[in-house]
Amino acid sequence: MPRHWIDELADKLYESLKKRGKSIIVFNSGLSVSGLQHVGRLRGEIIIPEVLRKLLQSRGLVVKQYLTLYTQDSWKAKEAQVKRFKENGVKYAGWPLIRVPDPEGCHSNWVEHYWKDFGPFIGEFTDGEIEVVTTTELYKNKLKEFTKLVFENREKVRMVINKYRGRKQYKEGWIPFEPICEKCGRIDTTSSTRIVDEEHVEYVCSGCGHRGVSSIENGKLMWRIEWVGVWWSLGVDFEAYGKDHAMPGGSRDSCVDLAVNVFNMQPPEGIPYEWVEWKTPDGKLADMGSSDFLGFTPREWLEVAHPHVFRFIVLKTPPMKKFAVGLHEVPHYYNIYYKAERIYYGVEKAVSEEEEVLLSRSYELSYPRGLPPREMPEQVPYLHLAILAQIIPCEKWATEGLTRLKTSGHISEKPTEYGLKRILEIMQKAHVWVEKYGPSDMRVKLLPISEAEKVASTIPSSIADIFKELYERFQTLDLWSEEKIKDAFIAVTSRLGEDLVKSFYTYFYRLLSGKDSGPRAAPLLALLGRELSLKYILLATKTHI
Repeated sequence: MPRHWIDELADKLYESLKKRGKSIIVFNSGLSVSGLQHVGRLRGEIIIPEVLRKLLQSRGLVVKQYLTLYTQDSWKAKEAQVKRFKENGVKYAGWPLIRVPDPEGCHSNWVEHYWKDFGPFIGEFTDGEIEVVTTTELYKNKLKEFTKLVFENREKVRMVINKYRGRKQYKEGWIPFEPICEKCGRIDTTSSTRIVDEEHVEYVCSGCGHRGVSSIENGKLMWRIEWVGVWWSLGVDFEAYGKDHAMPGGSRDSCVDLAVNVFNMQPPEGIPYEWVEWKTPDGKLADMGSSDFLGFTPREWLEVAHPHVFRFIVLKTPPMKKFAVGLHEVPHYYNIYYKAERIYYGVEKAVSEEEEVLLSRSYELSYPRGLPPREMPEQVPYLHLAILAQIIPCEKWATEGLTRLKTSGHISEKPTEYGLKRILEIMQKAHVWVEKYGPSDMRVKLLPISEAEKVASTIPSSIADIFKELYERFQTLDLWSEEKIKDAFIAVTSRLGEDLVKSFYTYFYRLLSGKDSGPRAAPLLALLGRELSLKYILLATKTHI
């Protein structure tokens, strides 16, 4: 029987981490809050390590998970970053991220402002057992101690780093620490010129020309060394990292070299992962990017979809394979998720053993807390709930809305508790989705009967005859279900010419919503209910009786 990629990875990790003989295994990932904290960052830095952590915990290991924010990194002043400021954002170029002001003035700094749509929602996508630390905090304690170690071993550090730098070699006496200039505030234009004592360096700023003395709390190590410093500070045993660091002879290899040959550390186990692409409504694809402000945030995802669905997409895709997401495609993601759910509960058969394992296991692990419910939850298509949320006032979703779903056969008379909860949550999310991302023909607002009567008076007799036949068929239906309604539409329109069918549906949508198009007719009428549907259809026949 084939196995899910994350179970195979967990097996390998269990064996290698157990050999370390540590009472507490440490997982860590890193983010630089350089701008938009997009949903793609949940993949490698949050969800994959969190699932692995829980799998290893289930096998008896004690695992602590961190997320490190690189808040001392310099602000690059990219065009998309500068645009966030109403005026003169360029003046903050090179400042540490944590010191750049919030462009909208609602938070104390840049980091806090752009963390607000990501950090508070980590607990929605995971079990919440992830501790967030910042390099700014670490430089006050553990990274401060590591910086002293770097100073003691700086010749060894220089020789290792130079192996990976080609022609741009660092010269003897190099001090790999970048202080924050006390005059201009930049961290990317300073060079340490002398170690004053174990906690202070002398520096010069090439940006403003200032010379001064800085505490090692007010700056940062060169980034490769800082990466090793985070391993050392937190005792990291496993990390996931972006594919850009995974090239042979690349940045991670240099960090491993430093860890082993300078600091006598066992480097963490690790896996690389691919970027997540952003799919726009016009079909374009682009790698999500923080400082480029490309993508959308976890908060925006949760407005229109459950965290489970994004976790599922992450888990069904091996780490080094790209996937793309766009908020306009949320109904499609639910369809795939529902298929996996049916396979998990044995209601649908997968095309192969591989598909069965991948989809059912990804579904099982998609629950941030606990296991899936014992019974399969009710599945109402996302687009159906988007329609229902528009044609019934929100205060009646839990009453009349559920009644209509029972009448139309979408749910049974006694649905599961979890299924009902999910349906009501999706209605809320689908209502937002239609307004923000849905195509125009999915937006439906029923015309008042008085307005529909005016539309009915404009219907040609040839079309009115079609409505009359449809009305008669609807009256004979023993069950007001989507399938039966669909069959009635087919029976009436299948013998008509293409132009006549097109004209009929144009008047059908005008009659109900005043627009020339709308959601699919059968689910729309099923959710409207028999009585209201017949009232509208009858209007189209009356003028010509």
